[in-house]
Amino acid sequence: EKEIVAFLNYSDGGIVYLGIDNDGTILGLQNCDEIQLKIKDKLKHNIEPSCLGLFDVIVEKKENKNIIKIIVASGNETPYYIKKYGMSTKGCFIRVGSSSEPMNSTMIE
Repeated sequence: EKEIVAFLNYSDGGIVYLGIDNDGTILGLQNCDEIQLKIKDKLKHNIEPSCLGLFDVIVEKKENKNIIKIIVASGNETPYYIKKYGMSTKGCFIRVGSSSEPMNSTMIE
């Protein structure tokens, strides 16, 4: 959720891969259909404002292994935040380089 919120708040959106190690090694995933549903439900219910229509969760094959690709568009109702933390430094994030950083209160306002 943190990574998706950061991409929603970032001007270019982004892509998150599941099943690929940080060094690029393809690990693969089991039960991709179940994981896809869990991701969709978490994003639908745990991020405000609603981000439905701003992301897609796709299963792809790389090196004969299943991975999940989450494509996130930049949202226009910023700031997006993790619902349980509200519009705070614990709930609002933005991409800075290759990491997701908490937004400070000035950025949130």
